[in-house]
Amino acid sequence: MYSIIKRLIDMIISAVLLIILLPVLIIVAILIKLDSAGPVLFKQIRIGHLGLPFQILKFRTMINRKPHEIDQLKEGVIKGNDSRITKLGAYLRASSLDELPQLINVLLGSMTFIGPRPILPEQKEVVPPQYQKRFSVYPGISGLAQVKGRRSLSWEDQLIFDCEYADRKSFKLDIYIMIRTVAVVFSKKDIYGAEGKNWRLYREEWKK
Repeated sequence: MYSIIKRLIDMIISAVLLIILLPVLIIVAILIKLDSAGPVLFKQIRIGHLGLPFQILKFRTMINRKPHEIDQLKEGVIKGNDSRITKLGAYLRASSLDELPQLINVLLGSMTFIGPRPILPEQKEVVPPQYQKRFSVYPGISGLAQVKGRRSLSWEDQLIFDCEYADRKSFKLDIYIMIRTVAVVFSKKDIYGAEGKNWRLYREEWKK
């Protein structure tokens, strides 16, 4: 019953927000086109519910690069003043406005408002058996890991919080995460990842 009601709530709220925020979406899209060359939307394959792939939507915040130019296994951790991030992109990331297009993902059913963040295909192989439970729920725009430390958390800590959410999922927990998410966004803390704690390091360690 929880899953059915949550899906109905997701559909209604995402549809309403897309209508209300349409002027904001249009303005951001125009600013992105004026700020740098490339598409307005960043589209990427992510791993979601049951470990299945889907296409996530975001406002583009980085310089335009072709897919074959990006090797996720060798990409450095994104930091403040990163040359890959556009001037407008830095603001969009800090304010989380870059996530707004994911309302479309929520409306279509590939994502939900609250749940573990969807991961890259390359990250899937760095999710040990004991943490596979994270895939039992739909990926979210925000989740427990995001309000417990955001990108400052180590990869394993993120997986632990993801599984904790899967175990404890409830409307009460969802409301808590929503409220905390607002506070986290306004604090603008932990926007960028920490060196030495990202999934690429764990990939090398766990392969040994």
